[in-house]
Order: sequence, then C-alpha cells, then structure tokens
Amino acid sequence: MANRRVVVTGVGLACPVGNSAPEAWRNLTAGVSGIDTISEFDWEENFPVRIAAEVRGFEPEKVIPAKELRRYDRYAQLAVFAAHEAWEDSGLATAGHSAPRMGCILGVGIGGLRSLEEEHVKALEGGPRKVSPFLIPKLISNLGPGHIAIKYGLQGVNYTVTSACTSGTHAVGEAFRMIRDGLQDVVVTGGAEAAITRLSVAGFARMQALSTRNDEPKRASRPFDRDRDGFVMGEGAAILVLEEMEAAKKRGANIYAEVTGYGFSCDAHHITAPAEDGSGARHCMTEALSCARLTPEQITYINAHGTSTPINDPAETAAIKQVFGAYAKEGLLVSSTKSMTGHLLGAAGGLEAVICSLAIKNGVVPPTTNLDNPEEGCDLDYVANQAREVNVKAAMSNSFGFGGTNASIILQQIS
Repeated sequence: MANRRVVVTGVGLACPVGNSAPEAWRNLTAGVSGIDTISEFDWEENFPVRIAAEVRGFEPEKVIPAKELRRYDRYAQLAVFAAHEAWEDSGLATAGHSAPRMGCILGVGIGGLRSLEEEHVKALEGGPRKVSPFLIPKLISNLGPGHIAIKYGLQGVNYTVTSACTSGTHAVGEAFRMIRDGLQDVVVTGGAEAAITRLSVAGFARMQALSTRNDEPKRASRPFDRDRDGFVMGEGAAILVLEEMEAAKKRGANIYAEVTGYGFSCDAHHITAPAEDGSGARHCMTEALSCARLTPEQITYINAHGTSTPINDPAETAAIKQVFGAYAKEGLLVSSTKSMTGHLLGAAGGLEAVICSLAIKNGVVPPTTNLDNPEEGCDLDYVANQAREVNVKAAMSNSFGFGGTNASIILQQIS
C-alpha cells in the first residue's frame, strides 16, 4: 500500500442553491433555500407532492456544444457542467500528469430516468422508430463519468458507483483510495442526479417518503425538527478534483482540504429503513475515524445525512452520540444542508463533500435551516438557522441509503 496523501484541488457545483461553487456557498451560508414549486413537469392539483429543489437558470450550452446536448440526459449535462468548473478551478489543464493516471469515478443513483420516461412515451405513441438512437447512452449511468473522461482525456479509472443515496460518498471514498494506494494520481469524482420526474416523484410519494408541505416549499425540509414530514427531492451535480498531495503542492495548486478518512458498512436490516440501533451508521463513522487516525474529539463538524424524515434524523443523532460520546453534546457541530438543497439522492454525498471542503477552506459552518422545535432526543448543536464562523480543522460527511448502505468520509485542514 502506497499510503499517499490525497487533497482536494478543485470543486464545481450545479445545484439548487447555485450554478457555481461561489454562488452556492454564498447562499448556503446565508440560509437561502433552493426549494420551490416543481417546474420541470406539469402536475395536476391532486398530485401529492408539488415541490422540489430544482437547478434553475442552468445553461449547459456554456460548456457543452448545443448540437451535442441531445446526446446527454440532464444528469450528464449537470455532471459535465460542474466538472468544467472543478477542472478549471484545479488548474490541471496546464499540469503534466499522465492521462492513464487520471480518471473519473462518479456517484449516480438513478441515471437517465427523464430520458427513459420521454422515450417510453414516444415508443407507445409512435412505435420503435420514434425512439431516439441516443436513448441507451443517455439512460446508462456510466456515461456521466464517460462524458467527463472524453472531454478531458482521462484515460485511467472510469466507472459509476450506484448505491442509492450513498453513491456520491462512496465515489469520493473510492477515488481517495485509488490515489492513496498509488493506482491513480488524479481522480475527478463526486455525484450527479436529475430524477425530478413525474414517475420518480410519484414513486417516492407513494412510499410516503416526501414532504407534502406544498404551500410552504422553503420550510418543507426541516431536519431534526419535530414538525418534519419527509424529505424534499433535489437534483444537481457536485464535482471534486482529488490529487496526490506532493504533486499538487509541486505545481502550486490551490488546496481546499485533505481527504483522510473513509468508512463504509451495511445495516443488513431492511430495504428502506435504517437499523433501529444505529449500528450501520455507527460502524461507518468509526471506520472513517480509524482510517483518518483521528479521535472523535478531533472532528469539528459533521455534515449529517439529515434527510428530514421521521426515521433518519433520530437514528443518525443516536449513532453520533454512540460514536462521539460526551463530546457529541460538548463541542461537536452538526448540520444538515439538505434543509436548503433538498436531497440530491445519488449526488448528495458529492455535494456535501464539496460543502465540507468549503467549510474547512473558509472557516464557516453552514446552518440547518427551519429548525424551530427540535425533536425529542435530537439535542445536539445543529447550528440552527444561522451559519457560524468556526475554525473547521476536520469535517465528517455522512451518507446512508436504501438497502442499508452507509458511508462516511473525513476531510481535514492540511497539516
């Protein structure tokens, strides 16, 4: 095992609170919500859920030639758009890395669902000849990293991690391991998702997983609050450029943070509900700490999975208390930015890894908005409603997904 150090040298965002990392960070730290009434498809008055966190004002043609856009599903457009910002931010365009030592690992939970729905209607109404020849490349999830690799000539590792809402965090963790172990020098990673479609929203609504606070979209996502009633679907892409530290320093790269820990687990309990004893979440957080060689007291901030669902929030809080002991209530800061961004499903972990990187770089912890009346037992410092200036020495990001899949990563200031 090479055991090399891995740093974040570029970040890019296209998400519900901004179409660049600086814009999104300004809005997150100001407590601005990206949740509103759905505009991406027409809905009837009796449609059960009419709110989501959409990416608005998105102009993919700024990065992708207009004539090529029909070859991309929306999730891939978002991925390439965010990757462009991250790539430019990293300064790698002028660096001398070998192409086979540079790759892309992306977290995508669902893939080209919008294209599937649209082309299915065409097939039913007009027959198979009406189906686009680009359907399959638009549908499959690995064309997200595929398009990024083609655009930047990345000839190394290239694949998609699909593990529900943990996809983005798994992707960042696996990219970290690839570089740490000497298999790659640079990996573009993160997550992308665009599943705000009629069928997807209806499906999650039928599970009773979504908030139905249709008349108050900005207040619908309220992690850890006793009045929460489900998560709000989001979409977007979040990309990080990870690089071997010595090479990054040698070329004078701007370093946001160092990735030091990665843990993963499975509840092996239920297809959608977390283990009631918090064992899976506890195990992946403990493994991440062990990987980073940190004690619990050395973590400044946790970006929680914090979905605003009745089951997740108290279970995650309980798991944090088990791992962090007395420190959980005596100094640890925890917040859920899903209160503003909604839940980006497979892209959530990528977005929250970027947020942790920016929190470390800028010395600010973003808030949990809409936290007015904490649920009984949810009694940690959730940075309620207002960002806080803090020297964030180390941050943990948690992601938990359907099927009981869990992952945590740790980022730190460079020492």
